[in-house]
Amino acid sequence: MLVISDGGATKADWVIVKDDGEQIPVTTTGFNPNYISSERISEIIQTELVDKLPFEITGEVYYYGTGCWDKGRNAIVREAIAAKMPNASVTVHHDLLGAARATCGHTPGIVGILGTGSNSVLYDGEHEADNVTNLGFLLGDEGSGAQLGKSFLQAFFYREMPPDLQPIIEQVCPNGRKDILDNVYSGGIPAAYLASFTQLFTGHQSHPFVRDLVKKSFLEFLTRHICKYKGHETLPVSFVGSVGFHFQEILKEALQELGLHAGVFIKKPIGNLVKYHLGTEV
Repeated sequence: MLVISDGGATKADWVIVKDDGEQIPVTTTGFNPNYISSERISEIIQTELVDKLPFEITGEVYYYGTGCWDKGRNAIVREAIAAKMPNASVTVHHDLLGAARATCGHTPGIVGILGTGSNSVLYDGEHEADNVTNLGFLLGDEGSGAQLGKSFLQAFFYREMPPDLQPIIEQVCPNGRKDILDNVYSGGIPAAYLASFTQLFTGHQSHPFVRDLVKKSFLEFLTRHICKYKGHETLPVSFVGSVGFHFQEILKEALQELGLHAGVFIKKPIGNLVKYHLGTEV
């Protein structure tokens, strides 16, 4: 049996590959070891995964997760998963390695994650070779859904957004500034809330204002992160995440403007990660 998982802060995608080749997809609540205890992770695994399966998980388990960027955090997640899968061998990696394997396979390249947050990695075909520091949504996350959402909100409240786009914000914020501040400063996950505003504009990419705002954010991400990697002039630059996927035409324009080479764009890495571990071509 083979189990692959791509875990974010809000959702985790799992695929159980049985010995007969049958693949069973499961989605659970996500978890970040920087903000959640090992006990809570084990609880999620038990109630949302193990209890729903009519068989015991054995064999190899490979988990690629957000926040799993050092041995200590990896251990928190590995021990939590292993506690509920005692007869399986559990390996935990950073989601950056998962993104690289899902887009590049065994070929060197540069990979960007553009979802609620943003991150990037230089991949040598097997391992993470370099990583420009990610400072999170308060200090960084350039090009991410959270940063774009913040920019859309700023444009709206600072009276910089064209009148024809303003109803998009007005419909979801009937109480104006109060709705925003309550959710950002008193809500559950501020970055996810801000990113939700980016989703509202995916259908308006042909509008010059939206196109310029998104492209500016992507150019900032590319220049501050991607262009810092050795070989960025020649290596393909691939992306995973909903923002990079849905706004890929604008992203390709930004790549071209900087003389960078576009690789592949995928929304979720889980499908290609299964192929990677099964030894089929990514």
